[in-house]
Amino acid sequence: MRFPFEAPISEIDANLDDFVDAIFSSLESEFLVMPKGDGFVEYDIFEQGYEAIKRETDGFKKLDPDLVEKVAKEKPITIIVLRTILGFSPPEWAYVASQRSGIEIPQGAVRSLDRNIRLKPEIPLKVRGLTAERIRALIKVACELIGEGVSSVPPDYLHRLDKADTKAGLASVRSAAQIGIPYAMLLYERFLGRPFAGHRDSISDLVGGSFEVAIEEVLSKSGISFQKTKRAERLAALDQTPDFVIPDQFAPQVVIEAKVCEDDGTARDKVTRILRLVTLSNTKQEGKASGFEVIACLSGRGFAQRREDMRRLIRETKGKVFTPQTLNRLVDSTRLKKLTTNRFPNE
Repeated sequence: MRFPFEAPISEIDANLDDFVDAIFSSLESEFLVMPKGDGFVEYDIFEQGYEAIKRETDGFKKLDPDLVEKVAKEKPITIIVLRTILGFSPPEWAYVASQRSGIEIPQGAVRSLDRNIRLKPEIPLKVRGLTAERIRALIKVACELIGEGVSSVPPDYLHRLDKADTKAGLASVRSAAQIGIPYAMLLYERFLGRPFAGHRDSISDLVGGSFEVAIEEVLSKSGISFQKTKRAERLAALDQTPDFVIPDQFAPQVVIEAKVCEDDGTARDKVTRILRLVTLSNTKQEGKASGFEVIACLSGRGFAQRREDMRRLIRETKGKVFTPQTLNRLVDSTRLKKLTTNRFPNE
């Protein structure tokens, strides 16, 4: 099987679909196994928080905010358990608590609180002032919402608390804690919410980072100078910042975009971003770099769902599309070969 980076543009044009198939066959997906990353909460830690709040509320007979706040400061993981009962993300909780309490609670502050607890779930909270006031408001509003359960909504709408453990207010929570939830209902709510969705979102950078590390190793092994850009970094010579600039931003000869994607909708946006770099390379502007080679390094099943996008990507990059299986060909099959300073990279 020939890959597009092995062929001249005339052959690519004549056999474009064959080259698309070659790329698709080499795409890898790691969605079955995910890195835990920093801040991953093990089940036994989460259970300790659950049991603490259950104990303090006498089996959820009464969800008193003062009692919950007390146990939350002693065992902070309780705050995450409370948020999980609600089924809210940290920003959603911040928004609702701000509305109900009248206290300004920035979404970023709750994100930070949530992450700090996940990093150190067993270390008691020592907070005061505005932070303590915000935590008190979050807990108070959570207790109110859980106690209220589902309010009346139009038949074509779904209430966020319309879950087996919160639909009838505290009675539902108490019932779930005492006798459990039918498996079919658990599966249904999992169907609506996607298993591990929050964790997958939180480690998206970590997954992409491992792919970028593999590219760095290939470049370093061949003695190629490169600039690895940071998130949201702006480069004077380029209107769009790629993941790698070679040898540097002041005289780029090659740029690399490394993209990991498990969703076809996101894949379209990422392909568009790479094509934008090709356009910049082909457009001469005063003070802007042009004429550089654009290399696409792709991983994940999402790209395999968009055949027409892949056709265009292969065509526009003149075949310079690589996957984890073909990274070992990255240097020899591109302009990078002229920039290597290590003649014997395998030694």
